[in-house]
Amino acid sequence: MGLINNIKDAFNKAEFSVAPNKKLKTISADFMKTFNLTLAFYKGAKLADPEMTLAALNSKTTKEINTKADSLKIKGSTKVGDAEKLFDQQFGVTVQIKDKAGKTCVPNDITIGQASRGEYK
Repeated sequence: MGLINNIKDAFNKAEFSVAPNKKLKTISADFMKTFNLTLAFYKGAKLADPEMTLAALNSKTTKEINTKADSLKIKGSTKVGDAEKLFDQQFGVTVQIKDKAGKTCVPNDITIGQASRGEYK
């Protein structure tokens, strides 16, 4: 069943994109709608205020946030660790992909599709 689901993820048209001018809570809500997973933004070691935009986060962290970056697109076939790295490379922001409840980080070596189906533990 896992192989079939992985193939479906590769051809699934569901895609998540990030525009740098959105609020963090909107980006997180869109991620939840698309993948049924929590996307947590950090400033340093602390969770970022969800009311902030990426530009506002830039003034609150020592890390340079790229608010002029092109939008980022992620599919279900993307590995969790790769998606988190894309956020860092594209926007300079630290994110963690967590389960639906937002309690547990999902493993970096599985796809987002597998994580959304709970195919780990």
